[in-house]
Amino acid sequence: MDRDKKDGSKPGMAHLKTGSLERNIALTKLGFGAGTKIVAHSIANLFRGEISRTQSDRDFYKRQAEILRDELGQLKGSVMKAGQMLSLYGQYFLPEEAVTVLSQLQDDTPAVHWKVVGPVLERALGRARLAELDVDEHPLAAASLGQAHRARRKRDGLELVVKIQYPGVADAIESDIKTLSRLIAMTRMAPKGLDLNPIFAELREMLHREVDYAAERNFTETFARKLADDPRFVVPRVLTEYSSDQVLTTTYEHGYHVKDAKVQALSLERRSALGKAFVDVFVSELFRWNMVQTDPHFGNYRIRPEEDGNDRIVLLDFGATRVFGRGFVDNYASIVRGGVQRDREQIIKGGCGIGLMSADFPRNVLEAFCDMCEMITEPFAGDDPGRVPAHLLNERGEYKWYESDLPMRAGQLAAKNAFSKYFRVPPREIVFLHRRLSGVFIMLATLRAELNARPLLMDVL
Repeated sequence: MDRDKKDGSKPGMAHLKTGSLERNIALTKLGFGAGTKIVAHSIANLFRGEISRTQSDRDFYKRQAEILRDELGQLKGSVMKAGQMLSLYGQYFLPEEAVTVLSQLQDDTPAVHWKVVGPVLERALGRARLAELDVDEHPLAAASLGQAHRARRKRDGLELVVKIQYPGVADAIESDIKTLSRLIAMTRMAPKGLDLNPIFAELREMLHREVDYAAERNFTETFARKLADDPRFVVPRVLTEYSSDQVLTTTYEHGYHVKDAKVQALSLERRSALGKAFVDVFVSELFRWNMVQTDPHFGNYRIRPEEDGNDRIVLLDFGATRVFGRGFVDNYASIVRGGVQRDREQIIKGGCGIGLMSADFPRNVLEAFCDMCEMITEPFAGDDPGRVPAHLLNERGEYKWYESDLPMRAGQLAAKNAFSKYFRVPPREIVFLHRRLSGVFIMLATLRAELNARPLLMDVL
């Protein structure tokens, strides 16, 4: 959650549709509207030529997704968060237009009025405990499941952030998931015959994790312990006396958005050092700790420039942390190691272990999978001759992340492979892990970092 983003330009929502009946009515109305439009669209297509019909389909899916996005954005809560997550899975089976629109369901939605969240805070802490704090009723940031407010402890002036869960969102998860799955079916955006039950089961599990503030508190404290001796990182301290199952209070940690002019004006050496730290913490999370904060939203990070040049990264919001099984991590490590070292047997072994591949697939299918893995690991290739386009390396052989078109090349290759009958929707662990991995790449590109990340990766492998 973006802790430094003022939301003053957007009026506060004075009412939340938190009742299951109220939310179901809103979504059912949306579903019936979609059904009517589908019939009209299908009839109109009978009179269109093949080319115009294709364009018509693209426009139709875009309009349907826009309607879905706008309605989910107004509902807040789990159904909106599920819509965001659906855009991640949807890249594997939804029309491109639908994915593009649903991915716009970000956490920059209107805040909720204090009269809605204030009572939640008072009930959670009690009047006496709440009286110890001076809470700013204007939120720092508003998300789909809750919002954050600045606060100050009166006795010593300690600056705090109080994260308050919207009332009723936890209770609405089961109903929201069922309604959203019906809605996707009614809009006909998913391929016919595709079993979406596993995907919605994962969305349900993820949402229950994100409203579990006790788990988030534990993850925050765990990351703080693991990084306590690393001066490059700052993790907020949890104040348990001001926390509950619906409220999480931490110290306020100042810093700048990565796109802020103060960060962008840092020297290449300092920006690259920050990039190195981002890679280092990610590979440590996955391969050493088997515990990854999977939400790469820029609002979850702050950069704190220091006068001595040893700049620090503030890590925020651990609600999306996932624990990965040792078997998955070992197989994934085999894929990555094989990709970096161009060892295709290692890649195939890991791919089969995870369930992405099967040993009895045709050789050309396995080779296509290896091509993809070797391409994705390009930034970690180091000085391996011929692996990296020359223009992406500086004079020291370091990868220029900001000039790389790797995401586009990998996306084109993935889209090509998706037409194969052997293509499988990736396991849920892959979807959320690659969400964070793509975030690391974008972060380094935004920092305009230049570094050889191979030693960092091979050290943990």
